[in-house]
Amino acid sequence: MKKLVGCLILGIISIVWAGSPASAQKNEALAGEMREAVTTFLKVLTPQQRQEAELPYADLARFDWNFTPRARKGITFKTMTPAQRKVAMAMVRVVLSQEGYSKAEQIIDLENVLRVVETRPANDTYRDPENYAFLVFGTPGNDPWGWRMEGHHLSLHFSSIDNQVTFTPSFFGSNPGQVMADMPQKGKRILKAEQDLAFDLLHTLDASQLEKANLGAKAPNEIFTSNARKASLAKMEGIAMGELNANQKAAFKKLIMAYLQRYHVTLKNQQWAELEKNGLDKIHFAWLGDQQPEIGTGHGHYYRIHGPTFLIEFDNTQNGGNHIHSVVRDLMSDFGEDLLQAHYEAGHKAP
Repeated sequence: MKKLVGCLILGIISIVWAGSPASAQKNEALAGEMREAVTTFLKVLTPQQRQEAELPYADLARFDWNFTPRARKGITFKTMTPAQRKVAMAMVRVVLSQEGYSKAEQIIDLENVLRVVETRPANDTYRDPENYAFLVFGTPGNDPWGWRMEGHHLSLHFSSIDNQVTFTPSFFGSNPGQVMADMPQKGKRILKAEQDLAFDLLHTLDASQLEKANLGAKAPNEIFTSNARKASLAKMEGIAMGELNANQKAAFKKLIMAYLQRYHVTLKNQQWAELEKNGLDKIHFAWLGDQQPEIGTGHGHYYRIHGPTFLIEFDNTQNGGNHIHSVVRDLMSDFGEDLLQAHYEAGHKAP
């Protein structure tokens, strides 16, 4: 009876969390694809590489994430063969959209740009496109389990809990925000939509709306939540979507979707359904810093999208407003923590 009740609870959890039975089934299908891709990755590694690439799901290293250049646990491109690299990136392709996958590839390539801009040698290990690490937590198929890919300006976290996939925290950065150097990448703006659509929304606001949305003339030098294990802000500030007119609401939704479109369509739809369930009109837009997209000393801007369970931060202040950090956080369930708690409460043993 206890086992039956536990299974019923898990079924309810899956339906409520994913939005509907149909979306739960789609998430299960994605969980299966992810499991297959990660299992394939582990199979192509040598025993020594697997030892470096695997940790228990309960290991606290799962929460030790960062988006700066540093030494990382896991196996990096540097120690992989070309064939292994291809299989590693196949995992990323499963969970991101084509757009998101392209952004990830371009962020990695910006390490080559930084080597040139900062006049570093070709074998420099600080700005290094090979210094992106893959780490698997737990055993694919033995829920809960997960994995991450992480390096400079890219930190992607995925968990599978009762065949439901979670994808936060999720960090995409770009330095430079716009490539100014005279090289093949000149003019490239990887996070163009995330920046331009925010200015589009800002510039639709009338004086009274702008007074609510604008929190100050000076932008912070970093996203407020940084790489904290649990994202937390004291209160929602700015202007709520419910205070906007129809055209402004459309612009706001388009901006949010610029972030969600990075991910597999199932994850995108799952998150949007969650936002609707918690009330789109409660989501706030707040701004700090320059209100025009200028690059130069002293320029920079920051905005955030803050709802009851969801947070997006965008900061472009470093390097004269040409160095972008952006993050998507689930205020209730980063790293799948809420879903994991429900999993345990339903009677499952800890990993």
